[in-house]
Amino acid sequence: MLFEIVYKDKDLIAINKPHGIAVHRSGYIGTDTVYAVQELRNQIGQKVFPCHRLDKKTSGVLLFTLNQEMNSLMQKLFRENKVKKKYLAIVRGYTDDSGIIDYPLTNDRGKAQEAITEYKTLSRSEIDIPSGKFTTSRYSLVEVYPQTGRMHQIRKHFAHIYHPIIGDRPHGCNKQNKLFKERFSMTTMMLHALELRFIHPSTASEIIINADLQQEFKRTKKLLGL
Repeated sequence: MLFEIVYKDKDLIAINKPHGIAVHRSGYIGTDTVYAVQELRNQIGQKVFPCHRLDKKTSGVLLFTLNQEMNSLMQKLFRENKVKKKYLAIVRGYTDDSGIIDYPLTNDRGKAQEAITEYKTLSRSEIDIPSGKFTTSRYSLVEVYPQTGRMHQIRKHFAHIYHPIIGDRPHGCNKQNKLFKERFSMTTMMLHALELRFIHPSTASEIIINADLQQEFKRTKKLLGL
């Protein structure tokens, strides 16, 4: 497997991670045999250090450092919320034009943590496929800006406001996921990490890294007219 490299300098490298690839080995994801860390290391012939993570089901910008010193600096930026993130998601229903989801999430140790997600609706669509008691199905394309970095935050937050992300399991809508699988042969989660923006610790210049949508996301967007 060869990843699309979307940014590289002497300290940092970023890829456009495909859907379905875990960042590294973890007890949360079972017994995968392909991990982004190992595959990228093999691809460039150099050790890499992931400085944040994306869910296995999420595609998009995934940033690594090429040395331990820079890894410590980037980890600090992420902890201090100095890395601005932008995602795209396709969700069930019509979302508000914009909104802030301020809803604490419980971590794996049972502790409630502050979690805030902002979003803006880019487009909406309605298709002639029945959904539950409704004769049509409605969807929204949203741009998402997480202000905190909790596990599955975006997925849980949109489920919380009753606009679950299409293809999300277990936080999504089983009926919608079944519909997309049977009608469109689509089992991919519609969440994509579109952009990272931060000040480079070495050069003090602003770095903006973008990753194009994966083909399944583009296909679903087109199918729904979003």
